[in-house]
Amino acid sequence: MAAVSSCSALLRAMPSSAAPPFEARASDGHFSGFPSADGKERKNKRSTSSFASLRGERGGLSSAVILRFPPNFVRQLSTKARRNCSNIGVAHIVAASWTNKLPGGLSAAAAAAAADAVVAIPQVESDPAGRLPEPESADLNRDAAVFSSDGSLTVHAGERFGRGIITDGITTPIVNTSAYWFKNSAELIDFKEGRHKSFEYGRYGNPTTTVLEEKMSALERAESTLFVTSGMYASVAMLQTLVPRGGHMVTTTDCYRKTRVFIQNELPKKDISVTVIDPADMEGLKRALEENNVSLFFTESPTNPLFRCVDIELVSKLCHEKGALVCIDGTFATPINQKALPLGADLVLHSATKFIAGHNDVLAGCLSGSQELISKIRVYHHVVGGVLNPNAAYMILRGMKTLHLRVQQHNQTALRMAQFLEEHPKIRRVYYPGLESHPEHHIARQQMTGFGGVVSFEVDGDLHDTIRFIDNLKIPYLAPSFGGCESIVDQPAIMSYWDLSQEERVKYGIKDNLVRFSFGVEDFDDLKADVVQALKYV
Repeated sequence: MAAVSSCSALLRAMPSSAAPPFEARASDGHFSGFPSADGKERKNKRSTSSFASLRGERGGLSSAVILRFPPNFVRQLSTKARRNCSNIGVAHIVAASWTNKLPGGLSAAAAAAAADAVVAIPQVESDPAGRLPEPESADLNRDAAVFSSDGSLTVHAGERFGRGIITDGITTPIVNTSAYWFKNSAELIDFKEGRHKSFEYGRYGNPTTTVLEEKMSALERAESTLFVTSGMYASVAMLQTLVPRGGHMVTTTDCYRKTRVFIQNELPKKDISVTVIDPADMEGLKRALEENNVSLFFTESPTNPLFRCVDIELVSKLCHEKGALVCIDGTFATPINQKALPLGADLVLHSATKFIAGHNDVLAGCLSGSQELISKIRVYHHVVGGVLNPNAAYMILRGMKTLHLRVQQHNQTALRMAQFLEEHPKIRRVYYPGLESHPEHHIARQQMTGFGGVVSFEVDGDLHDTIRFIDNLKIPYLAPSFGGCESIVDQPAIMSYWDLSQEERVKYGIKDNLVRFSFGVEDFDDLKADVVQALKYV
């Protein structure tokens, strides 16, 4: 009944002589003495009440009243109100019309009272063309000032303080449209020259996606964020934009295989050369920077699937001294566990399919960084495509509201499980940055607040022993992803590298007995019991 209560405030704010430009009916079908759309008063035998009496003795508007607007009323609405009329209350519509269309207009005091009644529209005075002012965009500084923790930012950033969509709804609405229209050519020119805020075409932006991007920017302490259709597309768009033809880049030995395939197979077509170093080889990085005109250093931290970590602060310092950019894929860390930008990185990349969305039901990727760099990548993106569907954006927004809670559970379960597995006689080795035995544990402790929800380990057996272990697990799904509420397990030698020979797989650290286990939000004791019983088959 928010719309009705807001209308009540609007009615109280109106002069008693003002005649509303619409018709009102009681729900029993009898007219109440309002002027109709044609300006003629209609009455019936049961009611000859005045406009003031309809407002009720207490000054409120009866919930039984039905408001009907004249045929041309839609044209009186602002551009944004028209686009979102399904998401705003009757009070918003009435405020937009009454302010400027009543005979004689409202007094300043009445207009102010009307504005106070409609929380989502700070002021309703329009310009001579009849347009409502543009809503303020989300202010990241204001988010940071009010919300001191990532937990609060995941819930409210980009939404609590002006999301650019006029609505009283707590949740951000889905704006399903492929294009946006302009009232006239003058407004289109204003948009092109930056005087009018809107969108133009679905490939260039969407209000729902913009809210999602602002939320991620707040979490990553970034100036700007671009969301796209997948993490792999985010990597491709970034590499194609930032590494020029004939340029040079540096990456690390352990990484997502499809990223390696793109770097090895596609970048040479642009005459781009690549130096590949061990994540801990800082001397190798220094040599590459000295011997080549390096444009970009790109790696994951932690890496996939062996969870190697790079010293982001040191790498950034070395690269910046030589004019090279640094992009860190933080998918396994999430912005809850690690913030690469404050550590010195220029860009941070995520496969939002994983922990960010968190429910194994959507594909997406994102890049966060400075306005300058993200704008360059956005230009490429606008040409090539890879546009995130607004329905997917909404699902990620919903998932992110529990990101901090999910990551806490993932962290706790994975660390306890890694410690348990490290002591189990049927496990040869465990790869997890939270363990002291991990080669970069000291780096992880410095730059991470948690170590993530995925653990890799080697079973004490061969390919077939490992298959028996996986096939006897009851809780996790055998699938090629990670970071969701449901636990997922896979054997990389089969899932990701089966097309290569055993000798070739080992070159990348992929042994036949390697298991990657993404622990979901199930109970730890249930997961532990399942692992214990499955290991009996090894």
